[in-house]
Amino acid sequence: MPQKTKHTPMMEQYLAIKANYEDAFLFYRLGDFYEMFYDDAIKATQLLEITLTARNRNADEPIPMCGVPYHAARGYIDILIEKGYKVAICEQVEDPKTAKGMVKREVVQLITPGTAIETKNMDAKKNNYLSALLVQEGNKFDLAYVDLSTGELKATQLDSVEDVINELSSIQTKEIVFNGESNEEFQQELKNKLDVMISNQKEIIENAEFSYLTSDLEETSTLSVLKLLLSYLSVTQKRSLAHIQKAETYVPTHFLKMDHYSKYNLELTTSIRNGQKKGTLLWLLDETKTAMGGRLLKQWIDRPLIQEQKIKGRQAIVESLMNHFFERTDLNEALTRVYDLERLAGRVAFGNVNGRDLLQLKTSLLQIPQLIEIIAIINDTEWDTLLGALDPVTEVVDLIELAIHEDAPLSLKDGGVIKDGYHEKLDQYRDAMRNGKKWMAQLEAEERAKTGIKGLKVGYNRIFGYYIEITKANLANLPEGTYERKQTLANAERFITPALKEKETLILEAEEKSMALEYELFAEVRETVKSYIERLQRLAKNVATIDVLQSFATVSEKYHFIKPTMTTGKHEINLLEGRHPVVEKVLGQQTYVPNSVEMTTETDILLITGPNMSGKSTYMRQLALTVIMAQMGCFVPAEKADLPIFDQIFTRIGAADDLISGQSTFMVEMMEANQALRHATDRSLILFDEIGRGTATYDGMALAEAIIEYIHQHVHAKTLFSTHYHELTVLEDSLKGLENIHVGAVEENGEVVFLHKMMPGPADKSYGIHVAKLAGLPEELLERAATILEKLEQQDTVVLDYQPTYATAAPKITEEKTKQTNIVEESDGQLSLFGERNPNEADVIDAINQLNLLAMTPLDAINTLSQLQQKLK
Repeated sequence: MPQKTKHTPMMEQYLAIKANYEDAFLFYRLGDFYEMFYDDAIKATQLLEITLTARNRNADEPIPMCGVPYHAARGYIDILIEKGYKVAICEQVEDPKTAKGMVKREVVQLITPGTAIETKNMDAKKNNYLSALLVQEGNKFDLAYVDLSTGELKATQLDSVEDVINELSSIQTKEIVFNGESNEEFQQELKNKLDVMISNQKEIIENAEFSYLTSDLEETSTLSVLKLLLSYLSVTQKRSLAHIQKAETYVPTHFLKMDHYSKYNLELTTSIRNGQKKGTLLWLLDETKTAMGGRLLKQWIDRPLIQEQKIKGRQAIVESLMNHFFERTDLNEALTRVYDLERLAGRVAFGNVNGRDLLQLKTSLLQIPQLIEIIAIINDTEWDTLLGALDPVTEVVDLIELAIHEDAPLSLKDGGVIKDGYHEKLDQYRDAMRNGKKWMAQLEAEERAKTGIKGLKVGYNRIFGYYIEITKANLANLPEGTYERKQTLANAERFITPALKEKETLILEAEEKSMALEYELFAEVRETVKSYIERLQRLAKNVATIDVLQSFATVSEKYHFIKPTMTTGKHEINLLEGRHPVVEKVLGQQTYVPNSVEMTTETDILLITGPNMSGKSTYMRQLALTVIMAQMGCFVPAEKADLPIFDQIFTRIGAADDLISGQSTFMVEMMEANQALRHATDRSLILFDEIGRGTATYDGMALAEAIIEYIHQHVHAKTLFSTHYHELTVLEDSLKGLENIHVGAVEENGEVVFLHKMMPGPADKSYGIHVAKLAGLPEELLERAATILEKLEQQDTVVLDYQPTYATAAPKITEEKTKQTNIVEESDGQLSLFGERNPNEADVIDAINQLNLLAMTPLDAINTLSQLQQKLK
C-alpha cells in the first residue's frame, strides 16, 4: 500500500474505502471502467493478463493502475473468484449531476468464492456452499452452510475434527467463516486439506429476517453458528436475502456414514485418476433433466438413507416408473423444459433477474400441470405425497403472461420488456413514439414535395435531435428563409422548423418517460414474483425429487438393474451375480464378468486371495457401490440382491501419500484402518485391500492378521479383506466367522489367464511374474525373476508357525542361524539378538512383556513398535 503522502480527493476516497477491504480486490468505479490501484493493480495485471499503467505518470511516485470495462467486468470478476480471491464492487451511490464535490462511492457487494451465485464456469448441477464453523468446548463443532444461489440453509453439530473434515469435504465447500477466535493452526489445517478460503466475521447482526430463518430451531449452539453465517452474508451482500430458506438441522448419523477417504476410494462423485465426474457413480446415475435434480442426486449419493421405510418408498416410485415406460417418457420430456427454479428464485430475490429469466420461470411452471396429469395416470399410491406437493403457482404464470413480452431483450435498459396493453400510460408513450416516427416519415415526404428536393431527409441523432438535412448541391434549390439553420456539415446543411422542434420534444419526452416507466413496471412485477419465492422453492424440491427418481428408473432399465430386498433383521448378504456398475458401463455388459457375494449371519469376513490385476479390488468396490445405490433407493446391478441396511462404510483401497501432511502411504493406510476399527459397528461394512503391504513383509503380515482377528473378535462388521499374504488363509481353521475365497486363474503353456471369477477356498499362488509379463517387462528380467523365485521356493529356511490368537498375532520365526546375522530367537520366553547386545534390550523386553495387546488397536501397536525400535537403535 502507498506511503502517507498528499493525494487527490479521489485517491483519498479510494484509500479510505480500500482500508476496509484489504483482503479483496477493490473494483473502484470511474465512468465506464472499474479501476484498481497500487498492489491490487500489480497483482490483477498478472492474474487477468491486462495492461499495467500508472496514474500521475510524471509524478515522482506514479501510482500503479489498471482497469477493466464496466460492461465486461463480470468475466474478470469470475476469473478472480475462481482463483480463490475476493472482489469488492465499489459503485457511485449518488447522481454526479447533483453531487457537491467528490461523488459518493460505496462497496455495494463483496463477492467471494462462497458467495458467488453465477460465474462463467459454474456447473448448474453443483452447489456452491459457504460454511460457518464454531469450535465449542470439548472439541465439539457447530457447522452451518448455505448455497446463496439456491437459498438452501442447513446446520449440524459434529463431535470431532474428522467429522468436520468429512462434512466439509462432502459438501465441497468453497469458503469457511470463523468468528475470529478459532485456533489459526486449525484454520490452516482446514485450508490446506480442503483447499478453501478462510474468512472471519466478528460482528453478529440481529434482525427480524434472520430470526424468521431460525425460528424452527431450538439448539442454542446451532443458532449461534447460523447467526454467524447470516451475518457474514449480510455484510458481504448488502441486499435482500429473501430467498434464503428456513434453516434445517440434520444429524449425520441419520444417513449412511462414509468418511472422505471412503468416498474418495469408491469414486462416488470424483474420479481418482483425473478429478472429473466421468468414471464415477454420479456419472453413471445422472440421467437427470434439470439442474436442481442434478444437485439433489449428488446429495443423495453423499448421504444414502438408513431408514427402511424411506428406502422402500423411493424404490416403489422407481418401480412404478419402470412399469410405465410411455408415461416416464412424457415425464422426461416435460422435465427437459423445466429451468433451474431454485436459482431463478434466487435471482428474483437478488434483484438481478431480467425479462428472459421470468419467461424461463413461466415456461417451467407451465410444465407442472402436465407432470400432475402424467403422475395421475400412473395412479400408484406411492406418488400421493409428491403429487399433492406439486404447486403450479398459477398466479406467477398469469402475471408473467400478462406483463412480459415473449421476445424480451436481455437488457432492461433497451425497452421492449413489458407487453403492450399491460399499462395504459406506457401504451400512450409508445403510441406517441410510434406515431411521432410515422409523422416524421410523412413530414419528409411533404417537404420533398414542397421544395422539389428529392434528396431531402428527416433524421435524428442523440446530440442535435431531429433535423432536416439537405446536401450542399441542393441548397441552391431551397428558398431563403424556408428553414432555420441548425448545423453545417462538410457536404450538407441541417435545419429545423418550429413544428419539428415541437414534435421532437413530444417524442423524446415519451421515449425518456417510457423507459423509466417500463423499468418501474418490471420492478413491480419482480417484487410480486418475489412474494411467491417460498412456494417456488418448495415446488423446486419436489420437481428435483421426481427428476432423481426418474433418473434411477432410466438407469435401472438401461443397465438391467433389479430391485433389492432390504432388511434390518438378519444381517446377511445374498448378492447373486453382482456387477460393478461403472466398470460394466465402460467395458460393456457382454465383457464384464459378474460375481456373487454371500455372507450369512455367521460369516463376518471374506478373506480374498488371488493374483494382482485379477479383479479383487473391483469385487470389493462393487459390493460397496451396490449397498450405496440400494440405500439411495435405486435398483442395483445383480440377478438377485438381499441386503441388510448398513450404518457405515469404511474402505482402505489403493495407495496414496498425504504429502501435504507429510504422511507416507503406510501411515495413511494405518490411519484409514484405525478409523474403521475404532468406529465400525456390527452393522457396518469394511473393505480392506492389501492391508500391510506398505511395510516390511513380517510387519505387514503380523498387522494384517491382528486386524483380521480384531474385527472378528470385537467389531463383527461385514468385512471383505483382500491380501497377497497367502499365509493368512490358515485363519479359516481358527476363526469361525471367516471364509476364504479367491479369484480364479488358469495357466496354459506358461501363460496365465485371469477368470475374474470368485471361487471358494484360498488361491494357490500369486502369479506375480505373470502380471509383470503382461505389463511388458523385458524377457531377460522375467526369466531371471522366475529363476530366483524357484530357488526361494526350494529353500526351507523360514518356517511360519501360525497360532492365530489376537494376543500372539505376529508369526513365530525360526531361522537357520548360520546363514544370517541379527536374527531374533525366542528362548525361555525371552527375545534376544544374535551379535552385539544392545544396552536397552532388557528395557525393551520388559516393555513388551507389559503390553496389553488385546486392548491395543493396530495403529497403537505400530506406534509402540516404532518407539521400542528407536530404543534399540
